[in-house]
Amino acid sequence: MNRIDGRRPDELRPVKITPNFTKFAEGSVLIEMGNTMVLCNASVEEKVPPHVKSGGWVTAEYSMLPRANRSRSPRDVSRLKLAPRSAEIQRLIGRSLRGAVDLQLLGERTITVDCDVLQGDGGTRTASVTGGFLAMALALRGLVEAGTLEQMPLRCVLSGVSAGIVDNEALLDLCYEEDSRAMVDLNCVMTADGRIIELQGTGEGRAYTVEEQLRLVELCRKGNAELCRMLRQYLG
Repeated sequence: MNRIDGRRPDELRPVKITPNFTKFAEGSVLIEMGNTMVLCNASVEEKVPPHVKSGGWVTAEYSMLPRANRSRSPRDVSRLKLAPRSAEIQRLIGRSLRGAVDLQLLGERTITVDCDVLQGDGGTRTASVTGGFLAMALALRGLVEAGTLEQMPLRCVLSGVSAGIVDNEALLDLCYEEDSRAMVDLNCVMTADGRIIELQGTGEGRAYTVEEQLRLVELCRKGNAELCRMLRQYLG
């Protein structure tokens, strides 16, 4: 099939990563994947939540600005509760980022990664994972450089990307027009060496086979390998 933007089935959208995008956060990244733009800020606090008995904690918050999409959506605060979609996505981001950190080495401190979608055009949750990881890593590097941490507590480099089946063809990194027509949608968070941290697959238009899932995971492995190579350029 001919993709709307002319890409190959296994090709990522153009990716642009701008580190240190904001002034005050310990780690900050603006990530752009095609027309999707997410601002990720990592903040460090010298305390942990009550449920954490030893070591540190990594968590995330996710939201879309009212005009991130084609029509205005109300802010969560106007509903006096977090939208179910936002709650599900921020749990995904938090789980993914914790998978990259040795929480004992982090010590009794919390890193909160705020992911705010400035413009949504598909793949906002996986872009948030990728940008959020780099923002967190930059914050951790700052703690090491300041002497607060003796060593970098990162276990791995990770990123996230989506894939899907559109008109019965497996495609990597769906834009909105593709995602809105997808029969199957899959989000995958992987380490740089291809190990899976999080996998979400949904048969939205039809059920899908194990073979189709393997094909989508292979596409995600290729995309995540490219993203992790980009991330490493900023981490040295």
